[in-house]
Amino acid sequence: MLQSLIMDLSRKLPIGIQDFEKLRRGNYLYVDKTNFVYELASLSTPFFLSRPRRFGKSLLLSTFEAFFLGKKELFAGLEIESKEKDWTEYPVLKISFGAGSYDTNERLKERLDSLVSGFEERFQIKKSFSDAGERLNSIITSIYNITGKPVVILIDEYDKPILDALYTEDEEKNRLELRNFYSPLKDCDAYIRFLFITGITKVSHVNIFSGLNQLNDISMAEDFSSLCGISESELDKYFAPEIEELSKKFKLSLSETKEKLAQMYDGYHFSYGSEGVYNPFCLLKCFYEKKFGSYWFESGTPSFLVKTLENEPVELSNLVNGREANENQIKNYDPDSKNMLPVIYQSGYLTIKGFDMEENLYTLDFPNREVEAGFLEVLLGKFLSAPCDDLGMEITNIKRALRSNDIDKVLSIIKAAIADLPTVVKKEMCENYYESVTHLIFRLSGYRVVSELQSVAGRSDVVVATKDSVFVFELKMDRGRNFEEVATEALSQIDANGYAERFAVAGKKLFKIGVVFSSEGKGMVGWKF
Repeated sequence: MLQSLIMDLSRKLPIGIQDFEKLRRGNYLYVDKTNFVYELASLSTPFFLSRPRRFGKSLLLSTFEAFFLGKKELFAGLEIESKEKDWTEYPVLKISFGAGSYDTNERLKERLDSLVSGFEERFQIKKSFSDAGERLNSIITSIYNITGKPVVILIDEYDKPILDALYTEDEEKNRLELRNFYSPLKDCDAYIRFLFITGITKVSHVNIFSGLNQLNDISMAEDFSSLCGISESELDKYFAPEIEELSKKFKLSLSETKEKLAQMYDGYHFSYGSEGVYNPFCLLKCFYEKKFGSYWFESGTPSFLVKTLENEPVELSNLVNGREANENQIKNYDPDSKNMLPVIYQSGYLTIKGFDMEENLYTLDFPNREVEAGFLEVLLGKFLSAPCDDLGMEITNIKRALRSNDIDKVLSIIKAAIADLPTVVKKEMCENYYESVTHLIFRLSGYRVVSELQSVAGRSDVVVATKDSVFVFELKMDRGRNFEEVATEALSQIDANGYAERFAVAGKKLFKIGVVFSSEGKGMVGWKF
């Protein structure tokens, strides 16, 4: 029956479906990842995978679950069918924190009790302890003794109870609670056939997976870069009809349609040199809605990142403009550290765009236009004076003003948006703040932007290119000097350093603009061109 369903040529897109059996029995389109499943399942090493939300982590674990439960019929026609010969059934413990909120320690305790109670009932194991960790230990060993088979453990969104309670008194309590709950994973290693853990962030082992030193983190492994998400080759292989339909609707060529899809939803690189990966949820929504929309942020507000930015004064230049970092700076999140770069990278707001092999440094930047736009609407609103509801319209007005070469209107809008230094930014950071926000607003206009942002001691110019014009903006702090002197100096610097000539394009109008900001955090002083 299932085989006949699989052969059906209907195109059912599995938007939001996280259950592998439901997907297969419902004849939904499935991007075959079972070669990865087979490769990983053939080992007994505990694995950890960090990926942004809406990237298919839950579906991956559900696929592992079906495989280890021996549900061979669900894998008919997939790559794993010809590789796996035994289809041995193992007892599976699936632990998920995807549903519900764990902003208090009591809610987390209730969830842990519910999980272990369910396992005890399912395997008819007597409750011998009150502590959730001790009960999990008893469950694992008892299942092994009852069935004679080692246990498969799948943990989904292990870090959600920590992120839900971020910067509250319950954050530390939740960390300790999880550390205690997961402690049997090391002690019961002899009774565990397979362990796979997923989450958004990777909280350092000393805080959560104490003693589980053999955990194999494949988050940045090139061989598994497309384990979750949809690669370029998979896009071509599985979605040709949807791409063709989009191209017809928008009167684009197939190559132009693919280029638009890449600009909006591609660009995630989880290791340097690997094939780019599309966000699967957004890609499927685009095909279903037949519209190039911003679906990632619409599916949920990244509240934990907003809380982070509100709690810790930051330099926006640390989040944008091609930030460089080594692997250790982006791989592990230490809750006791103020370095939030791992959270920002692992959450999908920044991704790997380049790698300096000699210095062993990664260059991080926004993966695509959708994330850029979402960053402005959801996060940058915390740094601007303009109401969040007005930001989208203001960006549209800036785009229109740039098209008509109305420099006064462009800068008037930006001046209103950053009238004063927000409370989330320290005064000594104001230069980087003004430079970064100005650059980012221009970047989010959708036009090509080239920026040479530097530290407080240096200069910063921003070049914006439209279809017909090139705008060279030199940004300066007044540092107690009068506006006219600083603005004139900015224009002179554009000429002296040859910025205009460097970015000039034949046939385009060229505009040179000096913009002056207050070093006292009072916003934009004025401009001259």
